Amino acid sequence: MADYLLIDISNSFTKLAFATRRRISKPMRIETPKFASALLKRFIRNRKIDMFVVCSVVPKRNAVVRPAAKGAKILWLTPAIKLGVGIDYPNPKKIGADRLANAAAVTALYGCPAIVVDFGTAVTFDIVSAQRRYIGGVIAPGLESMTNFLYQRTALLPKLSLKEPRSAVGRSTIEAMRAGAVIGYRGLVLEIIARIKAERFARQKVRVIATGGYAGLIAAHLDEIDAVHPNLTLEGLRIVANLNR
Repeated sequence: MADYLLIDISNSFTKLAFATRRRISKPMRIETPKFASALLKRFIRNRKIDMFVVCSVVPKRNAVVRPAAKGAKILWLTPAIKLGVGIDYPNPKKIGADRLANAAAVTALYGCPAIVVDFGTAVTFDIVSAQRRYIGGVIAPGLESMTNFLYQRTALLPKLSLKEPRSAVGRSTIEAMRAGAVIGYRGLVLEIIARIKAERFARQKVRVIATGGYAGLIAAHLDEIDAVHPNLTLEGLRIVANLNR
């Protein structure tokens, strides 16, 4: 028996994990276009689940969940439920559900003020004030999106596998692209964090937590990042579920 099934439906991948009130199991990750009710039913394997807890930024995939739930409670993460953080934002309904989950998780696990950097299809920066309120963020193109754009829009540049470059000066086309992607992306992240701190948190200690697919590659080499938490969004779903039982 599991207290919760956590479901994070993102643009590229969907993560699934069983959870108790205290911890989550190892997640399964599937490509979001392949996320279907039949797959979800197989993943559950007739397990008793008290609540399905879902954050989704892909509305077309939301209908996958209900047939598998079979009458169990489904908690959709929205600004209308208890999050453990307030919202100081002009139109809360426009905030991505995954970003609210990250805000809930960073507040509960690391404290405030805080910045969450989520390396997904886009890289998002979400800010929680010292008063425990979500106050906004930044959205920039994701690392893979940027490198794929180069491959798709140029005649001679190859498709790139992303890993740590050997040097800032590439001695081949691949190495030059890898240096530009990885080192350049770190520069983007650093500048955005610096501007957020200067505008909102001058002379304050701010926790900066990274998550998402490329957090290990990009953020692990940045002193400005206090911690890398691969499953922060799922932890946020677990925390929110506890608040809304």
